[in-house]
Amino acid sequence: MGQWLDIWLATRHAIRPATRRIYTQLVRDYLRPGLGNVALAEPTIGRVQAMFTSLLRANASRVRPLSATTLQRIREVLRAALNGGIRRGLITSNPARWVELPSPRRPRAVVWTEARVAMWRATGERPPVAVWTAEQTAAFLRHAGSHPLHAVFHVAALTGLRRGEVLGLRWCDLDLAGASLTVTHQIQERNGRAVICLPKSAASGRAVSLDRGTVALLVRLRSAQRREGGGTADGWVFARENGSHWSPSYVSHTFRRLIEKADLPPVRFHDLRHGAATLSLAAGNDLKTVQALLGHASIVLTADTYTSVLPSLAQACAEATASLVRRAGYDRGRKICRSGAMPPRQGRRRAVGHGPRFIRAGGTLGRTHGGPSADSQINKAHRQRP
Repeated sequence: MGQWLDIWLATRHAIRPATRRIYTQLVRDYLRPGLGNVALAEPTIGRVQAMFTSLLRANASRVRPLSATTLQRIREVLRAALNGGIRRGLITSNPARWVELPSPRRPRAVVWTEARVAMWRATGERPPVAVWTAEQTAAFLRHAGSHPLHAVFHVAALTGLRRGEVLGLRWCDLDLAGASLTVTHQIQERNGRAVICLPKSAASGRAVSLDRGTVALLVRLRSAQRREGGGTADGWVFARENGSHWSPSYVSHTFRRLIEKADLPPVRFHDLRHGAATLSLAAGNDLKTVQALLGHASIVLTADTYTSVLPSLAQACAEATASLVRRAGYDRGRKICRSGAMPPRQGRRRAVGHGPRFIRAGGTLGRTHGGPSADSQINKAHRQRP
C-alpha cells in the first residue's frame, strides 16, 4: 500500500501544487503509518475502519485533535488512490468507500454583533469564522489609511478577492477606464517562498467590477508609483519600494497587528472575503451576483458558505415577512393592544348548539351565560325573510 501511494501521487499530473502538498502530508502522517505495510490487495473494510477508529481514539491525547473534515480528507485521499488501483487492474474493490466517519460541519460566518464583541472582550471567546459589520470595516480602513498596505486591505474588503489574488494583480490586469479588474494570477507561499501561480480554479479567473472610490484610489496609487519610477504595465499593482510584490505572510501579519491597534474584534485576512460577500448581500445583491464576485463554480457553495447576514438586513427581512402576512389580511378585524398582545375575549357570542348551550326535554334550545335564546334567533330569522 505504501508503494502504491507513492506511485499514485507521482502520476497525478492534473492536481494543483497546493493540493499535492496536502495529499503528500496526509499520506505521510496517517495513511503510511496505518496501512503502509499492508499488501495492496489485502485491506478489507474492517482493516480500513480500524485505522480510522485508532485515529479517532488518538484524539484524546492530541494537543490539536483531528477534525471531522481532516478525517474525511484522509478517507478521500485513500479512496482516490484505491480507485486508481482499480483502473490499473491491481484490485477489484475499494474498501474506503464504506468507511463510516463523523460528518464534518462547515463553519458558518457570523457577524461581530455588539453582544459577541462584549463576550469576546470578557472571555476571549471568538467564533471560528467571523466578519465585521460595515461600521467595523470602515473603522479598520480609516485606521489603516496611512499604511502602505491600505490599498491592499481596501480592495480585499470591497471586492472579496483572495489574499493571493490581490497580491497577484498587475497593472495590465486593471481597466481603470472601464472600472474593472481581471484575476489572472495569484501569489502563494510554499516552503517559506512566495511563488506566482494560476488562479485556484477556472471560475476564479474572473472579471470584477470596481466602484468609483476604489478606481480613484488605484489611480492615485498608479500616479504615485510613476512618480517614483515604477508603475509599468507588467508591474505589480501592490508593490514594495523596489517594485517587488508583497509577501503573503507579511500581509497577514500586518493585518493582525493593525486590528489589535485599532481595538477591533479579530478576523482573519480571508474573512475579508466573507465580509465582502455579506456586505454585498446586505446591499441588496442576489446570490448569483455574489457568486460571480467571489468566483465560485457553483452557487450552492456561495449559498452554504457566505449567506451570513448583517443584523440590520435580518431585521429588515423579518419585518418584510411580517408585513406580507399583515397585508394578506391577518390583522383584518383584529384589535391589537399597544403591548402587541390580543385583547381579552369579552362578550363574544358562541355558536348555537355549542359550548354551554343545551337541549331541554321539551325540544327547545335553552341558553346560559346570558346569551340570546334560540327562540329569539328563530324570530329574527323569520323577520329577515322576504
